[in-house]
Amino acid sequence: MANKRRDFIRKAGMVFSTAFLASASPITSIANSVEDIESEFDDEKKTSSSEKTTLSILQTTDVHCQVYPHDELFWENGKSVFRKTGGYAQLASYLKKERKNKHSFLIDTGDMFQGSELSVKTTGEAMVPILNKLGYDLYLPGNWEVIYYKKAMQKLLGALHAPKVCANMYHDLGEGKKGELIFPAYHVWNVNGIKVGFLGYTDPLVPIRQSPNYSKGIIYTKPEDNIAHYVDVLRNQEQCAAVIVIAHLGLSQQLHLANNEVCKGVDYILGGDTHERVRVPIQCKYAKVVEPGAFGSFVGKLNLTFEDNKLVKDEYELVEISERNYKADEEVLSIIKQNEQPFKEDINKVIGYSTIPLYRYFVVENTIDTLILDALSWKVKEVDIVLSNGFRFCPPRTTPDHTGNIPITNGFVFDMLPVDSTVRTAEVTGKQIKEWLEKELNNVFAKEASERFGGWVIKFKGMNIEFNAFADKGKRVQKVMVANEALDPEKTYKICACERDGDPDDMLCRIRGVKNARNTSNTLHSVMKEYLAANSPVSPKLPFSAKILDASQDLLTQVTGVDYQFR
Repeated sequence: MANKRRDFIRKAGMVFSTAFLASASPITSIANSVEDIESEFDDEKKTSSSEKTTLSILQTTDVHCQVYPHDELFWENGKSVFRKTGGYAQLASYLKKERKNKHSFLIDTGDMFQGSELSVKTTGEAMVPILNKLGYDLYLPGNWEVIYYKKAMQKLLGALHAPKVCANMYHDLGEGKKGELIFPAYHVWNVNGIKVGFLGYTDPLVPIRQSPNYSKGIIYTKPEDNIAHYVDVLRNQEQCAAVIVIAHLGLSQQLHLANNEVCKGVDYILGGDTHERVRVPIQCKYAKVVEPGAFGSFVGKLNLTFEDNKLVKDEYELVEISERNYKADEEVLSIIKQNEQPFKEDINKVIGYSTIPLYRYFVVENTIDTLILDALSWKVKEVDIVLSNGFRFCPPRTTPDHTGNIPITNGFVFDMLPVDSTVRTAEVTGKQIKEWLEKELNNVFAKEASERFGGWVIKFKGMNIEFNAFADKGKRVQKVMVANEALDPEKTYKICACERDGDPDDMLCRIRGVKNARNTSNTLHSVMKEYLAANSPVSPKLPFSAKILDASQDLLTQVTGVDYQFR
């Protein structure tokens, strides 16, 4: 409206000059011309009050540095189906087409610097020119942005051209004293006077979920601590017509937040972390929630329509970035290839083969984790139980090469295991194992969404369990067998897992109070390479070490109680 008033003043000035020079009766001409312009302005003013404006918000998340198209798993008609999706150059082609002649705003909600060999070799820096070229408008740090520690996180995010927001990451001043926010809490997008406020939150459990030293120097708080305050600021001070929370909390936590009164005044939560694919927004008490998958395979597209500066309509679509539909953008592809060149030979070096598809999407067991467990069990002798964390990241690999088998490259080892942790052994009692299993299962299947957090069921070899996923807390485990014998609460068992940077000496794989913990001379990567060299081709079929008694074994999500299916 202000722009139109300025145009009116400019036009009136032009009319005065033209009329004075060209008319024998300048005053009359000026009056008539000004009346015409005022009439035009009044008409525009009337029209603008009833005009509808549509703004488009585009979201990526959890790309995990997967710069090329890759095999992707879809669940269709009760079985796994694989298609080629993703790739930053393909994403660039989609964005060019989608953003042309439109009011659009592109965001990424985290985990953009961790997850591939290229990212590790360059400490994340290879991703910066790619992201800048894509033209993002806003970023939120994810739980893995701390992978190279606090200073590197600040440097990497600082190198990105677009603003960053996060309302719950503070500088740690020491002794638990909270300093200023590391990033601004919110950002306002203004289109012709229509304001959309974006408020950011990342996972406050980062110091527990990730190695503790990664996030040293950062204090995280719960979104509930200040979200109501910032929503009030955006609604009443900034006068936003819509408020969007961008989050990296996991779908369960995002649903919990959207049902909490502190979220009153929020229109949407655009989430990330658990790689869920929400195709129809989940309506909660105070806000709608979506999450657009992972690895660059999808873009979440939210259209918001405003009238009289009020949100009157919203439409959401999960767009599949299919390799068939979107050709590689040559400029972005050139940046990728240039950054990759020094490491290309090592990334693409084949170190083994699999006879079956490798994937990591199901809540209970996956072939990738089976491969890791098989390798650890083969290398580390005289242990009773081998453990692999319940990671969610790593795109599938299902396409055979000329041998008829599926190649496993050095780069794919980094995809599976981005952190080359030291292999560690320790001793625990049967009682500790049982208590730990109950705790881990509650993290995945807790009745209260607020108690669930990212990562799926811990994976293990040498132990078999049966459990009720939806039983009461502490009462899920029904049976535990180790070496074909019932778990003995008093017996000591030797376990093997990977060390986490910053964990206490008496902790292994989140089991507290372990005894005789020792680092081996092996790392996860060295074990995998040796195993593949000696045993390829491998066939890591599901061992069914963990059996669900009250749900399907092919469960693809931990989310229950809402209209949602992963597919």
